[in-house]
Amino acid sequence: MANLYQQKDSNIRKTWLLMTGFFLFIIIFGWGISYVWQAPEILYIAVFLSIGMNLFAYWKSDKIALAMSCARPIKREGHEYICRMVENLCITAGLPLPRIYLIDSPQINAFATGRNPQHAAIALTTGAIQKLQNEELEGVLAHEISHIGNRDILVSTIVVVMAGLISILSDIILRATFHGSFGGDRDNRGGGGIVLLIGLVAAILAPIAAMIIQLAVSRKREFLADASGALLTRYPEGLASALQKIGQDQVPARFAHNGTAHLFISNPFKGKEGANWFAKLFMTHPPLEERIKILRGMKV
Repeated sequence: MANLYQQKDSNIRKTWLLMTGFFLFIIIFGWGISYVWQAPEILYIAVFLSIGMNLFAYWKSDKIALAMSCARPIKREGHEYICRMVENLCITAGLPLPRIYLIDSPQINAFATGRNPQHAAIALTTGAIQKLQNEELEGVLAHEISHIGNRDILVSTIVVVMAGLISILSDIILRATFHGSFGGDRDNRGGGGIVLLIGLVAAILAPIAAMIIQLAVSRKREFLADASGALLTRYPEGLASALQKIGQDQVPARFAHNGTAHLFISNPFKGKEGANWFAKLFMTHPPLEERIKILRGMKV
């Protein structure tokens, strides 16, 4: 049975393994397209567009997520316990104090955002404060603080840049094919038609593969935040119990958006988690049952 440190190290290794595979996937895909279309310039255009768009999103990620969730800054008066809990966890984690926000929603949920620990924010729903016991709420807050400490926003941004690069490349390739561009002399080589067909299939399937890898990285970061949060509190059962309550809570979320759903500790769209293996490929979060089982199997 793995202890907390072993679980954390395992999740870090799996995340970087996925990201390394993603880089290799991009290199192979880019080389293949350059070979088929004899047009390396499309790779340079895609890199520029993808990095530019995602850097803007990364720089403004906290403001965008908080505004879309209608979160408002929490007042210390009346919420002293929440503020002290966050302060104590940040001291334990060696992190600066993030801004704390409140979302007026009866659903139990929370998320962290910000490009780095110095520009981070945590948002809690009113449902989380009202329905969770102290140790459960502490587990949720520790999970979100761990996202900040683990630089998950940065990791997510890198993965989004890579996924965006593949999507832009694929879009350029498909448009160019149908408009007869990037023709070169590909049809003069033996088997040119077959190579072209393979290139088109790759251009169609590559964005789907990129999205699956992107979501897999996101799920691994959730497991990592669970383990890191349990290390902060030294009480995995607190977070496990909170996740169990979240799973039983079927109250619809207010101000939930597809663009911010992946940030929350649990998918805010209840009843859309999916159960079969194919549905799990496209999930932003690992199943709650699996997370609870791992937490309760950890040794402190």
